Amino acid sequence: MNTAKTIDYYNKHAQTFVEGTISVDLGSIYAQFVSRLPDSARILDFGCGSGRDTRYFLSQGYMVDAADGSQELCALASQYAGIPIRHMLFQDLNDVQCYDGIWACSSILHLSRADLKVVLEKMIRALRKRGIIYTSFKYGTFEGERNGRYFIDMTEDSFAELLRDVGGAVIEAQWITSDARPGRGEEKWLNLILRKQ
Repeated sequence: MNTAKTIDYYNKHAQTFVEGTISVDLGSIYAQFVSRLPDSARILDFGCGSGRDTRYFLSQGYMVDAADGSQELCALASQYAGIPIRHMLFQDLNDVQCYDGIWACSSILHLSRADLKVVLEKMIRALRKRGIIYTSFKYGTFEGERNGRYFIDMTEDSFAELLRDVGGAVIEAQWITSDARPGRGEEKWLNLILRKQ
């Protein structure tokens, strides 16, 4: 897989990507996530894109760190959310027991299966005891390049198999949604909340 190509895509199309995603309403998904967090939780927005979710979590009084692999998106997200955004690859996460929740919305789906296993292990390590991860994948069995970016799609079975290989967390909730962007409702997404054991 070509991480550089995917990041290059986001650097080149950052403004268009932000415009297409910044107003998407994820209220029901936010509710699933924050209802499982302690008061004054610390959250990592992992692959924060436009900064939309970072800004929301900050508005709710949470402590938020945010990171993205695209320098252009980091700049736009920092401007929108009002905090510095860490420029880093998913594979560079080395925090240990720092977060009550990690929000990885439509982000780690750009990793190969092998890299995804490593990154999930790092994410679990970065959580405090009983911390949670929210993540989402396009629903299906495809893995490879699509629209200039690398994707790994997931089903309930394929993700469960991956998590068995990783260990250290269990699936607490999973559900399928339609894409919330206008005109994309036929696209399905697998949403997951994982709990560190």
